[in-house]
Amino acid sequence: MKSPVGNPTVELVTDSTVFDIISNTVKNSEQEEPFIVADLADIVYKFKLWKLKMPRVEPFYAVKCNDAPTVLHLLAALGTGFDCASKNEIESVLSIGVEPERIIYANPCKTRGFIKHAANVGVKMMTFDNEMELHKVKALHPDAELVIRIRVDDSSSICQLGVKFGCNVKDVPHLLGVAKKLDLNVIGVSFHVGSNCQDSGAYNSAIESCRHIFDLAEEIGFHMDFLDIGGGFPGFKGPYVSFEEICNVVAESLDEHFPPQCGVRIIAEPGRYFVASAFTLCTNIIAKRETFSEEGDPICMYYVNDGVYGSFNCLMFDHAEVEPIPLVVSSNFSHF
Repeated sequence: MKSPVGNPTVELVTDSTVFDIISNTVKNSEQEEPFIVADLADIVYKFKLWKLKMPRVEPFYAVKCNDAPTVLHLLAALGTGFDCASKNEIESVLSIGVEPERIIYANPCKTRGFIKHAANVGVKMMTFDNEMELHKVKALHPDAELVIRIRVDDSSSICQLGVKFGCNVKDVPHLLGVAKKLDLNVIGVSFHVGSNCQDSGAYNSAIESCRHIFDLAEEIGFHMDFLDIGGGFPGFKGPYVSFEEICNVVAESLDEHFPPQCGVRIIAEPGRYFVASAFTLCTNIIAKRETFSEEGDPICMYYVNDGVYGSFNCLMFDHAEVEPIPLVVSSNFSHF
């Protein structure tokens, strides 16, 4: 759900409903370009729901999901932390007054310049999953608070991230040993079950693996007190696993492996959870073509003024499924 390429106009919902704003906008005969309506009240609702269902888990919003300034300002005011994956994302968050302590640099493979920048602006928390990263951090940001990212089962997720990020659990002893020799501070463990997870049980097995790593780290000489359970939380109500179901599994697993009295700080990295249902894209039907298949069946094709190189890039890169909702505003015109 990255901010659309081409930057369609964004209109903010206040007292009106989303479809009231859409209807009033498309009545303007000069309105042909695609535009987006953002329902900020929906984001506030999602924040309240998170605090109600998972009070022990601090949300660190994944900026890569949607970096619209209004979203960042709102979530900062609500008190979330921020998961940043680049120098630009860190700068965007710091520029609105967020303290560096509310940022985790959750990219296990960073350029040397980006690590140096994090050190200069006071961002200490950052992830790693390989030995090279440890040597870069030692040279450029030795005071960093490191979080080892492990690979977990993400086979039930729409977007699987394990091939790209996260070390195998069997490699953890070696990496922690290197960190110890370099005198680096490893404060905890992180994982990501994949974007848009379809199986709540993935969180349970991942949290259980983290418990074993905490115990192993204690033997090596690290006293960990930080757990990052990543993202994967749904942004819409759908036919698969619900947010509430995931919350129940996470809560039970945390109570078993990381009870409140253990003193471990727990965060997560929700992205689409906060913003997916809050944004509505409106496009204009600009052409219609009727033809026939080789079997003689009629085919009707509609053309809209946005596409996979713009707002619909999520179809290719995020495996998203979009739902067209016709909006009839007169007897002669209709919009999506």
